[in-house]
Amino acid sequence: MVQFLASPLRNLFAGLAFMLAIAVAATLAYMASGWSLNDAIYMVVLTVYSVGYGEVAPINTPVLRAITVALIVAGCTGMMFLTGSLFQLITASQFQQIYGSRRMQKDIDKLADHVVVCGFGRIGQMLCREIKASQGEFVVIDHSEERIAAALKAGHHFIHGDATDEDVMRLAGVMRARALATVLPDDAANVFITLSARSLNRKLLIIARGELPSTENKLIQAGANRVVLPARIGAERVAELLLYRDMTKVIAKLRGGSLDRLAIDLHALGLDIEVITVEAGSRCAGLTIGGIEALGAGAFLVAALERQDGDTILQPDSQALVRDGDGLALVRRPEKTRILDDLFAAPACQEQSAN
Repeated sequence: MVQFLASPLRNLFAGLAFMLAIAVAATLAYMASGWSLNDAIYMVVLTVYSVGYGEVAPINTPVLRAITVALIVAGCTGMMFLTGSLFQLITASQFQQIYGSRRMQKDIDKLADHVVVCGFGRIGQMLCREIKASQGEFVVIDHSEERIAAALKAGHHFIHGDATDEDVMRLAGVMRARALATVLPDDAANVFITLSARSLNRKLLIIARGELPSTENKLIQAGANRVVLPARIGAERVAELLLYRDMTKVIAKLRGGSLDRLAIDLHALGLDIEVITVEAGSRCAGLTIGGIEALGAGAFLVAALERQDGDTILQPDSQALVRDGDGLALVRRPEKTRILDDLFAAPACQEQSAN
């Protein structure tokens, strides 16, 4: 009994069901005594809500009086229970929201060296899953109630608010965080968040999402350590699958569809693997593998070479000549992406990227 009464929502539904049953029974009883349907319903509503406008017809028989007395006792009692259940539900919901927010904030205040994730859309959710899988601590910031509900369901730490607000950033502990990822689909918001985060924490590692290529320079100038362009990454991945099928299989093994040991070790060292095309007219076209690595000045190492005819060479010799249209698998440092564009892209593409 105590457990039943402890559920406000269950009490509300029970009260509604009880009142509906009383109203139907009383209406049928009045109609059985000769009243019309409209008069019976009107009398039930007046009695249940204790309005007291007067009877619609004389209550002058023992049967009508018995029906009315029973309706007064059961209906008024049921209405008080229903009203109390509704009040209990509202109060419990507000208390849970306030208490839950305070408890969440206390947990966030204990975090240090965590990651602040601004935006809990598709990219934000995938990012949080990856961080959680690696046992990392993070805080989600989003203004959407629906996405915050999803974060709560997933068991994440979260702040319900606008990530462009510095007060919200402080609540998320950005001054104590080691990194921030702003992955909103709005470039202007990502630039503003980057500026705010950098002003609050000069040592913060900031990874920013950009939709337009022209936003990359703005984000870097705002203080981002690295900019990720999902559209370009997707296009490059499709190009890998279309142009370098044999080398893609090799890269897939190196990356590991799951948590391959080599991929984990490379990631721990701050390295990644990328397949890139040597475009005609680029600085690297016509050079040897050794010459290309020398131009890179330690930014990358060539792990594999795939010729246009489909021939794949793993660990190519430093004297191997690289021709226009060949593909190279590079073990690189992620922050050196712009060097790759300068070395492997044609001059026209470099100018377009800069603009």
